[in-house]
Amino acid sequence: MSRWDRPSSNTVPDWFFKAVETEAREERVEVDDCDVAYRVWDGDEGPGLLFIHGMNAHSHWWDFIAPAFIRQNRVAAMDLTGMGDSDFRYEYDPATYANEIVGVLDAAGFGPDSIVVAHSFGGYMAVKAANLFPDRFAGLVLVDSGIRHPDEPIPDRPPMGGRAKLYPDRESALTRFRLQPPQPCENQYILEYIARHSLLRADGGWTWKFDDDLLVTLKGGERLADDYSTLRCKLAVIYGADSELFSKRTLEYMRELIPQDFPAIAIANAQHHVFLDQPERFIAALEQVLTTLRA
Repeated sequence: MSRWDRPSSNTVPDWFFKAVETEAREERVEVDDCDVAYRVWDGDEGPGLLFIHGMNAHSHWWDFIAPAFIRQNRVAAMDLTGMGDSDFRYEYDPATYANEIVGVLDAAGFGPDSIVVAHSFGGYMAVKAANLFPDRFAGLVLVDSGIRHPDEPIPDRPPMGGRAKLYPDRESALTRFRLQPPQPCENQYILEYIARHSLLRADGGWTWKFDDDLLVTLKGGERLADDYSTLRCKLAVIYGADSELFSKRTLEYMRELIPQDFPAIAIANAQHHVFLDQPERFIAALEQVLTTLRA
C-alpha cells in the first residue's frame, strides 16, 4: 500500500505498513500450459515457506503476514490458476492445483524441507498435493481448512462465486468488496488493502481478479475423507474460534481420520478469515506451530 493509499483513520498500526511495504519479486512458472503467478520475499537462507490463499482470493492476502517470517525462511505466496494474476483454465481440478503447488515450490527453489501454509480451499488443494507428492514438502499448516463430519450440518449461507460484475470505475468497485463466505471484519484497513489488489481493468470498467466460471468448471472439488486418512506429512491446524466453517466437531473428526497427532490452535475473536480478524495473534500462532513442525 503506497502512502497516499493510507486510510484517513489513525487506527492503522505501523507494523501493517512496514509489512506491506516489504518488497516482493513477482515471478511466473508454466504448469500444464498455464502461467502460475507467485511472489517471493527476499530474506535469509532457510527452509521454504509457501503461502496459499482461499477461493477467489490471491497472494496479496498474505502481504501483511508473510514478511514476519523472512528472517528464518525463504518465503513465497502463489496465485492458484483462475485467481489473482495467474492464467484462467477451461477446467480446474485438484490434481492440477497440486501440480501448480509443486511447480511453484520447484521454481522458487524450495526444497523437500519446505512447509506449506494454506487457507480454506487452498488448504484442501494442499492436502491433495501432500498425498500426490508425499516427499515434496515436509509439513502443512491448514488455516481454517478441514473436512466436516458427515453428520455436521452445513451453515446456511449464500453460495460463493457467480457472475462477476463490471464496475464503471475503481472506486465504485472498491465499495462493493465483500468477504466470501460473508463475515464482518473489524480491521477495515486490511479489507481496503486486499480490495485494492483484487481488481483489474476489463471491457472499459473494473472487475475482480477471479474466473467467473471457476466454480462451475471445477471438477472433483469435494472433500474426501480418504485424502485426510492417507495424509503422512507433518500437520498443524490454526482456526478461528468463532468460525462457521471450522468447528470443534470438525477438528474431532480430523483427529479421527488423520493417522498422527497434530497441534491445533484456536484464535479467539476470529472467524473463517482468521488472519484478517486477528493478524498479530495469527502470526504468533504460526510461529509456534512452525517451531513444532520443524523440531
